[in-house]
Amino acid sequence: MSWSDRLLKNALTPGPSPASGRGEELPLCSRSVVHIGWGVRARRVAACLMALVLAGCGFQLRGEQKLPFETIFLNMPPNSVLGATLNRQIRSGTDTRTVTQASEASAVLEILGEARDKEILTLNAQGRAVEYKLIYRLRFRLHDGKGREYIGPTEMRAQRDISINDSQVLSKESEESLLYRDMQTDLVQQLLRRIAAVRPHADQG
Repeated sequence: MSWSDRLLKNALTPGPSPASGRGEELPLCSRSVVHIGWGVRARRVAACLMALVLAGCGFQLRGEQKLPFETIFLNMPPNSVLGATLNRQIRSGTDTRTVTQASEASAVLEILGEARDKEILTLNAQGRAVEYKLIYRLRFRLHDGKGREYIGPTEMRAQRDISINDSQVLSKESEESLLYRDMQTDLVQQLLRRIAAVRPHADQG
């Protein structure tokens, strides 16, 4: 049973009533109050679980993140997984529109590079690596396409630890891929927060 199933089960399992153990039945009005109370609690728990699921999927309500640009151009390869993630997050989580031409955009987000690295953390008695540190790096810059730099070349980094078992190589490969994707989603959120902090109309002095 998953943690979410246990949470929901515990929330929906009523505690002992004042009449428990004495063979007494609650009056009809009391039973109605208990029923309504548990119904409200169940709805609240269900809402919390749904919020956790949506958060885990990277879902955001439109307009939740306020970017200071009406339009933005994503300068990266057309089949880029990172580009697709950024485009989806901007479209679903902000009021900013992504455009297909830099000349139509208020800002240009240029991805300068991304890299995946792996460092050995622990060796076993036979000298084999049993624990790694996974590292995901992302470099970017944000400008207006006309020479004004909003955010200069910047590198962001995320990391996760993973244990390796020789008997579970395939499952660990899948776990590794999921961790890299999780780090990518994390950095995309950080990137959007940095863009949100830009003040494009501030006096440059």
